[in-house]
Amino acid sequence: MASRDIAVGIVQMRCGNDPEANMAAAIQGVHDAAAQGAQIVCLPELFRSLYFCQTEEHVNFKLAEPVPGPSTEIFQALARELGVVIIASLFEKRAEGLYHNTAAVIDADGSYLGKYRKMHIPDDPLFYEKFYFTPGDLGFKVFQTKFARVGVLICWDQWYPEGARLTALRGADLLFYPTAIGWHPGEKAHYGVAQHQSWELIQRSHGIANGCYVVSVNRTGHETISGEGIEFWGQSFISDPQGTILTKAPVQEPAVLVQSLDLGALDIQRTHWPFLRDRRIDAYGEITKRFIDDER
Repeated sequence: MASRDIAVGIVQMRCGNDPEANMAAAIQGVHDAAAQGAQIVCLPELFRSLYFCQTEEHVNFKLAEPVPGPSTEIFQALARELGVVIIASLFEKRAEGLYHNTAAVIDADGSYLGKYRKMHIPDDPLFYEKFYFTPGDLGFKVFQTKFARVGVLICWDQWYPEGARLTALRGADLLFYPTAIGWHPGEKAHYGVAQHQSWELIQRSHGIANGCYVVSVNRTGHETISGEGIEFWGQSFISDPQGTILTKAPVQEPAVLVQSLDLGALDIQRTHWPFLRDRRIDAYGEITKRFIDDER
């Protein structure tokens, strides 16, 4: 099988209070990735601000913007200039009182290909996203870019094999997960290692089960808006269809990493481990139930 090499860039960021400074850092990160040969570049979840979902404050809705809108226009010009695909996670204002956690996909010629709205919305201590975001209503999506078919999901989506599967079934070569996840400092000593390993393992397993690459792009740094805050654990990574990690960013530092990937390997993987072929689609109807308890 002939190789079809592409280069994917991940921009792991430390975000601050100033949206303009965060945008400037994101733009520089895309430039740095492109300079290293990246053709597709992904930014972390909600990179334009601190992770504001640590509290439930109405003032934070002022951070939202239309998608497409001002930020996508900036990235369209940047993509056109550099000839790269850009995946940018944004706080979308759809209408008064209606907001989404959204990722925009910009093709290498600067065209806006569309957006994915985060489907699974958490409500945990310091991750109060249900206060801000309406669950996505666009379904699971794949975007045909100049270089590859990319599926985009967002952070909490990464724990759900259903989302990965349905995105892969739409033809994704790569699953991108813009992410904002980290430790509660008070829990880190006891749970930290297991929490991080679980996060990494579930995403690598999506690549194995679906025969595709996984690109998970986290933020880093300690952001304190409430209480002890969140210590984002960085460690953005790219894994292959066998679940092998090909590159990983550090824990505590921003980083721009670029990894070459062979899309030709996907067909080899899927024919040798033919999970898609052997699926029993006639037997899965109950997957749409909340729970199967066989009550009488």
